Amino acid sequence: MSDIANKILFLPERASTFAERVDVLHYFVVGTTMVMSAGVGLAALFFFFRFRRRVPNQTTEYVVPDLKTEFLFVSVPLVFFLVWFAIGFRDFTWVTTPPKDAMDVYVMGKQWMWKFAYPEGPNGVNVLHVPANRPVRLLITSRDVLHSFYVPAFRIKMDALPGRYTQVWFEATKPGTYQVLCTEYCGLSHSKMLAEVVVLAPEDFEEWLKEQQRGRLQGRQDALADTSLVPPVARMAEQGEKLAGTQGCLKCHTVDGAPHVGPTFLGMYDRQEKLADGQTIRVDEAYITQSMMDPGAHLVAGYQNVMPTYQGKLQGPETAAIVEYIKTLRTANVREVSSEGPAYDPIQ
Repeated sequence: MSDIANKILFLPERASTFAERVDVLHYFVVGTTMVMSAGVGLAALFFFFRFRRRVPNQTTEYVVPDLKTEFLFVSVPLVFFLVWFAIGFRDFTWVTTPPKDAMDVYVMGKQWMWKFAYPEGPNGVNVLHVPANRPVRLLITSRDVLHSFYVPAFRIKMDALPGRYTQVWFEATKPGTYQVLCTEYCGLSHSKMLAEVVVLAPEDFEEWLKEQQRGRLQGRQDALADTSLVPPVARMAEQGEKLAGTQGCLKCHTVDGAPHVGPTFLGMYDRQEKLADGQTIRVDEAYITQSMMDPGAHLVAGYQNVMPTYQGKLQGPETAAIVEYIKTLRTANVREVSSEGPAYDPIQ
């Protein structure tokens, strides 16, 4: 039944767990709209013949609907809209909350290509390899202008913004090759900014990773490798540690928990920070990146706004490497309790 509906609505095949959720809501909205539109059209046609003018100068009787009729015409559409909202909000919450065990992949849009990097290596251009039946979180940014990463078969789409990281996750359900499009006009070759997601069986994906690692050790590069995204030898975290030193991050941030000019990097990632304005924020990739580009946007309580901006100084791959380095600085002795949630264990 779903295959027939997809053909009628010109939808591509479903290849992710989120695609089924989107299609169910899509069928519900489109089906209800078609039925109601047909009902309104047929009623209008019936009234056209039933109440047509029969004699010259005939006037239409003034009709005042009763309260029950007005309530019916208002409440029924309202119920449908509320149901659609409830289903959509449930699915929105689901797709914006990646599983804890999701595999991270960094994605960078650039006129006019997509670049991919795994924290442990390798990297590539316009081809993303992922395993089937495993959650994958994409951390997306842009090197130049606005882009939008869209995989029709997965029903996922997320904007790529310069100087910021956005995220979206998916779980591919079957091996195959799936088209990636840019859905934000980004210049003359926007329509040619194409890529593909290659979904492999878990054992095939592990073999592909080993093959890529063997190639790097032997000094060979994948035909699609891009050394500007991630250094071919050093892991992202190792490169991030070097960048943190050369860019002056470690002059104000410690890595052993000691207080200093800025918050310590130790145990920073994924904890809840209390801000100067009294709000609480979760330290994730997006927050760390924004703090590099706009340090005063969300100032941590107890610290002064003295950090310089790195907007234009660090490129997407470099900010990603520093983020990966900060993510490695976790310890079982650091625990933060959020006022809005349970305690956080950094070693989980």
